[in-house]
Amino acid sequence: MVWTALHAKIHRTIRSRHLFERNQRLLIAVSGGQDSLCLMKLLLDLKSKWGWHLGIAHCDHRWRSDSEANANHVENLAKTWGISFYLETANKPVNSEATARDWRYQALSAIAQVNNYQYIVTGHTASDRAETLIYNLIRGTGADGLQALTWRRPLTTEIMLVRPLLEITRIQTEQFCQEFKLPIWEDSTNQDLQYARNRIRQELIPYLRDNFNPKVESALAQTAELLQAEVEYLEKAAQELRDRALGMGYEEDSLTSILPLRLNRQVLQKAPLALQRRVMRQVLQQILTDAPSFEHIEKLTALIIAPNRSQTDPFPGGVIAQVEGDWISFK
Repeated sequence: MVWTALHAKIHRTIRSRHLFERNQRLLIAVSGGQDSLCLMKLLLDLKSKWGWHLGIAHCDHRWRSDSEANANHVENLAKTWGISFYLETANKPVNSEATARDWRYQALSAIAQVNNYQYIVTGHTASDRAETLIYNLIRGTGADGLQALTWRRPLTTEIMLVRPLLEITRIQTEQFCQEFKLPIWEDSTNQDLQYARNRIRQELIPYLRDNFNPKVESALAQTAELLQAEVEYLEKAAQELRDRALGMGYEEDSLTSILPLRLNRQVLQKAPLALQRRVMRQVLQQILTDAPSFEHIEKLTALIIAPNRSQTDPFPGGVIAQVEGDWISFK
């Protein structure tokens, strides 16, 4: 085995960030593109040091005429490498990015659960992290959206999604694949500019790289990394503030079943606006069926200093928040 600087970097990253334990079962999502092949080769080479059991999963969205050939290509790679292969094919073509992502994670989780894999591993890179930050920023988001694509996040109570390549750019994965002559399957949809992410990848990032910062992807990925730690801190602080404002030992899982619930305005008034907004978002996340919008959070936050008997118009589902002295009540 040829030990490269990239091998050493990923080995250190896995160890320092505690991404995996030794002797665990890792299910690697492999599309056949350069990022997933780079990931597969790296983990295969590191396998002897960690004692992992590796499996390959491929999800066929059926949105390209060559998708079946693509799946066969990945299966043949798995056979060549002597690795278990799992294929999930969509019952009908999946035609949007969001729908495809949701279906893919559901399919991967099902494969992992049936075959006792503790981790699902994807080849998301620093380039993906940069593109996601820009995409969410353009659509409108807070710090939570800008720090998307974290190193680890639970998919179920037993399965963890892990992204070991978040400090590696797409240029680096391409160079790695060329060095080891890995057979990349070119996805034609990556060139389709009707998708916003492709326009960011093919047009905006190169423009920023050429005219502003040649290392723009790494710089934006680093920003996302910094925001991730800050978001984790703010969410924890907001949860503690929310618990104090509730003041009566309400359990989070039962918030929707104990209306009317009440928040103490005096407790909330002493807190910074950033924490006030996060508390209101956490409460609304428990009450509403859909994710609360910025407008929902703002009109609820305004009640912290509003005159007595002020109230909101109904939130989706009919819940109304009303000021009753030192309390905000939900009815």
